[in-house]
Amino acid sequence: MHIVVVGAGEVGLFIAQRLSREGHDVALIDKDRARLAAADESLDVQTIHGSGASPAVLDRAGIAKAELLVSVTNDDEANLLSSLVAKQAGTPQTIVRLQNDELRAPEASALRKSMGVDAVIDPDAETAQEILELVRFPGASEIFRMVGGEVIVIGARLPPDAPLVGTTLHDLGASYEPHWDFLIGAITRDGQTIIPRQDLELRADDHLRVLCNQRGRRQLIQLLGLEREAPRRVMLLGGGHTARILAQQLQQMGASIVLVERKSTRARELAERLDRCLVLEGEITDSDLLTNERVGEADVVIALTGEDDANILACLFAKAQGARETIAVVHRLSLLPLVHQIGIDVALSPRTAIANAVLRFVRGGGISSVMTFLEGEAEILELVVEEGSRADGTVVAELPLPRNVLVGAVVRSGNAEIARGRTKLREKDRVIAFAMPDSVKDVKRTFGRA
Repeated sequence: MHIVVVGAGEVGLFIAQRLSREGHDVALIDKDRARLAAADESLDVQTIHGSGASPAVLDRAGIAKAELLVSVTNDDEANLLSSLVAKQAGTPQTIVRLQNDELRAPEASALRKSMGVDAVIDPDAETAQEILELVRFPGASEIFRMVGGEVIVIGARLPPDAPLVGTTLHDLGASYEPHWDFLIGAITRDGQTIIPRQDLELRADDHLRVLCNQRGRRQLIQLLGLEREAPRRVMLLGGGHTARILAQQLQQMGASIVLVERKSTRARELAERLDRCLVLEGEITDSDLLTNERVGEADVVIALTGEDDANILACLFAKAQGARETIAVVHRLSLLPLVHQIGIDVALSPRTAIANAVLRFVRGGGISSVMTFLEGEAEILELVVEEGSRADGTVVAELPLPRNVLVGAVVRSGNAEIARGRTKLREKDRVIAFAMPDSVKDVKRTFGRA
């Protein structure tokens, strides 16, 4: 598939890298020559200098043969124009990044349609939602709701005192026969991700991705050693778009919020919009300010500026002062291993939200949702069993799937059950599967219409 990506910032580079690694033909456009030079050195993509809203530039990128345009610059208007030009050139699908609330609102649907936009993504809003889920599940590193919330995927590192440490998957499964309410789908250990088998023994610091149904949620949180009280006092460091969305939602949950923002005009604007939030003007790395605001007594400290160094330093200071949990937004993926090693509880990035949306378009073939992770190659797929497919009427143990694919859950008539080898699939079942990227084609062949 030929795909044109407009914008070689952190988000565009991540998407281009992911797509090119899967064998797609990617053209990357940006007005910044330095960014394109960096992409040339690290990625197997075609780079084009210029504006993605220019018909001539898009023509050089091969827009006439493209099946998808992804425009993810920081300029909403430029992204909309790129979509319009691409549609006029015959591109079937376009995805654009829009950060302005008014442009994303239902009232602007006619405008978006006139510009040829098929899907809108806002990494800031997605990041805010991801952080909100983490606040609801203290101690987890990732939370994803699938099939309308019937299935929850929890990512977490095993603390040394977690009940699961030292247990083999075989023993774990045997203790919950015949009905399981959760399943370990992927494990990242020493930088390597695997789809685990029964003889594997769980170790402290393993990064698990576990899916569960509604019944198993409480039990799973206990086994992972994550059970804590919901946070009541939250400190937000940084006052950008993500922070504003997050503050509004946290207020609705009844949390007490302190927000620190460097720019005086932005701080005043936030103070006017967030009437039940204490907004302070200052640097998030100002130790005196943080100490005066009792950062060590916060249940959660969330650093979410665009500056990785400041986010990491602020979280480290908060942790040293006694803050119960710290969450840092990190844009440079090379920093992720360091963040965990030095004691910050959770690191996340806006990149995955856009990557997931793009992969849903690229994958198609009955796959309605894709979840990717900053750490580890495994993906979680949500798909439907098509009538007449190889999966229709077949038990899970007999599915023609490679070993690095694991069918985790089946949702039928609104009831989610953990999949077993004896589980028989039917058409219209919604299935959650863990897979490595090189096996996604096998998954589509198995569950798609013959």
